[in-house]
Amino acid sequence: MNITDVATGGLVLLGCGKMGSAMLDGWLTGGLPSESVWVLDPMPSDWLQVTGVHINVEVPKSPAIVLIAVKPQMMGDALPTIAAMGNGSTLFVSVAAGTTISAFEDALGAQSPIVRAMPNTPAAVGKGITAIVGNAYASDDHVALAEGLLQAVGQVVRLDNEGQMDAVTGVSGSGPAYVFHMIECMAAAGEAQGLSSELAMQLAKATVAGAGALAEQADQTPSQLRVNVTSPNGTTQAGLEVLMQKPSGLPELMVRTVAAATDRSKELRDG
Repeated sequence: MNITDVATGGLVLLGCGKMGSAMLDGWLTGGLPSESVWVLDPMPSDWLQVTGVHINVEVPKSPAIVLIAVKPQMMGDALPTIAAMGNGSTLFVSVAAGTTISAFEDALGAQSPIVRAMPNTPAAVGKGITAIVGNAYASDDHVALAEGLLQAVGQVVRLDNEGQMDAVTGVSGSGPAYVFHMIECMAAAGEAQGLSSELAMQLAKATVAGAGALAEQADQTPSQLRVNVTSPNGTTQAGLEVLMQKPSGLPELMVRTVAAATDRSKELRDG
């Protein structure tokens, strides 16, 4: 993120719930001056009120960036408050799930530079991954600026087209819930083998967190990491034979899971 450009033009944050707060915390920690940020939120948190940012006051007429982080059901009321900034130099970045670029163009003006982003909930601890895509009026510099902003809460990837956003929703947007459920299931399975509920949950959480960190940092692929752990005719192989069995094992189940979430994303998008 070019702190100087943002600080000079100003940043307006429309909505400051969990996601908005996580991003704002990352920006301020990264050096963005609090006096260059304006927040519009009907219920500002206690934390927000001690950050030094401007809260629910008149905003600049043409800020460098407006980041839209309101819930989809609040979009109809929120967008008119920033519509006058459209069709100009202001870059609009949306992290609101399900709202398409065309919907923003209708509300803000067809010539507005817009970047749509899909973060996920680990952004709350700086471990998110966000997919972004811009409209025709979002230049390479605009997209790079949005990427820099969103790196405050984790990794950022660029999509080839907006149509990929449904699949992103099915994989990384909804994916944390799949992993949380896996932790639940692993802990319950540990209990079934005689462990206390507290110990089983501690083991399951730490195992998933550790394996994820290793998968991210290792030079080897997850497939090779799996092989490394699996001794011939050992305990891991016995477990994997159940997990990977066809047609009811994890590979086929995950395909159906992601497909269901992707299809539902398309249904919600198309109304």
